[in-house]
Amino acid sequence: MFFGLIAVLVIIAVLVAAAMSLFLRRHGESPRAEPGWVPTDEVFKDPVTDRLMRVWADPTGQRHYLPESEGAGDSSR
Repeated sequence: MFFGLIAVLVIIAVLVAAAMSLFLRRHGESPRAEPGWVPTDEVFKDPVTDRLMRVWADPTGQRHYLPESEGAGDSSR
């Protein structure tokens, strides 16, 4: 009985974590371009969300990913 309860709790925790991941940003994804970020020529289609993403680089060289429609007007390119 005790192990059955633990198994149910683990399954619930996994389902909650999976549901939460649908609403969180993915690795490297940013909500908006920050001052100093420069858009690169790299654009790709995210296979999971089907969104067009642009790669932006900050002054340290770190890469950030923004949906193309949200970041398109933030640059003077």
